[in-house]
Amino acid sequence: MGTTTAAPGLGARLYSAADWYDSESLLTQDERRVLARLRDFLDREAKPLLAEYWERGEFPEQLARPLIDLDLMEPAELTTDGPARGIYQGFRIFELARTDASLATWYTAQAGLFRTAVRVGASEQQQAEWMPKVIDFSLKGVFSLTEPESGSDIAGGLSTTARRQADGSWILDGAKRWIGGAATADVLAVFARDTADGQVKAFLVDRAAAGVTLEKISGKTSLRMMQNAHITLAGVRVPESMRLHNVNSFKDVAAMLRAMRSDVAWIATGIAAGAFEAALTYVNQRQQFGRSLGSFQLVQERLARMLGNVTGSLSLVVRLTEQQAKGIYRDEDSALAKMQTSLFMRDTVALAREVVGGNGITLATDVARFHADAEAVYSYEGTHEINALIIGRALTGESAFTR
Repeated sequence: MGTTTAAPGLGARLYSAADWYDSESLLTQDERRVLARLRDFLDREAKPLLAEYWERGEFPEQLARPLIDLDLMEPAELTTDGPARGIYQGFRIFELARTDASLATWYTAQAGLFRTAVRVGASEQQQAEWMPKVIDFSLKGVFSLTEPESGSDIAGGLSTTARRQADGSWILDGAKRWIGGAATADVLAVFARDTADGQVKAFLVDRAAAGVTLEKISGKTSLRMMQNAHITLAGVRVPESMRLHNVNSFKDVAAMLRAMRSDVAWIATGIAAGAFEAALTYVNQRQQFGRSLGSFQLVQERLARMLGNVTGSLSLVVRLTEQQAKGIYRDEDSALAKMQTSLFMRDTVALAREVVGGNGITLATDVARFHADAEAVYSYEGTHEINALIIGRALTGESAFTR
């Protein structure tokens, strides 16, 4: 990002390179100070742990409380709102993702997914009670939509059921899969189909409620630090007071996804930046044939392509965020950002691994971690194909989705 907050030396040059057009300059001084605080923490406390915990497939829980205590979601020193605030939130995600995709996914599970579920789905009374707890993490939650047999087709394929009881409570039955952070959440924001009207409803389910079973998904080759769960719901009783009262159809869920997809585009942009920075560091230090690897023409060409990808991605997400700050939320806009930043990310991590050579498959250079983690981000919150069809529908007025 911009040189105004970057540390001196090589780190400053790397940061200026990753934000080539200085998009961070759109932020206020206070917002940049908050980001600098986050950056310092990640550099000092998080980075030394990442390779070890990624290889172990465990999340470094010792980072959770310090990250929360940084007061990043609604920082006390940010007293004004406006379009730049959304860009600050985007750069917060970017900062986490350029360090590690799992850290970004873990934080946005609360600050993005769960917070959006409450902000969009809860009634005013529910928001007044829950939102302060969401912001300070005293109520930790996760977004539980994807199911074992339904991902891209979740709108029509959602099979978890909700049955209204005579006393007004609800009984939930079904399963959810790939739910990141579920094991440490207080509540699960579960989406289920009402057996009475066939419409989708949403509920905050106590993670420890009778009938809730969580199983860790193991054997992953991407986002290894992020703890994803398979959740089984068997006769789980939920009071009406814990139903999100503004979610009464899948259209309401779609409004959440529309808002959250931009967060994933920022994650993809951050991953691309992190891979680029790791590759740039390596080629400037590595000697081959008696000279710096970074002095070779073919290496410089690949560095330029990576920079173009990162710069293009930042331009997309910044402009999308500015539009959303004005209240302009269109499915095709967030779909375009998610689709294109993911393509840029995939190309960038491949180029980074290429210029680092054999060392690019080890965790020592960071490139391998970005390379592997990019595959999960490429698929979640809307695959390339689904986002392309959303854009195509907007362009032609014709839906190419299968019926």
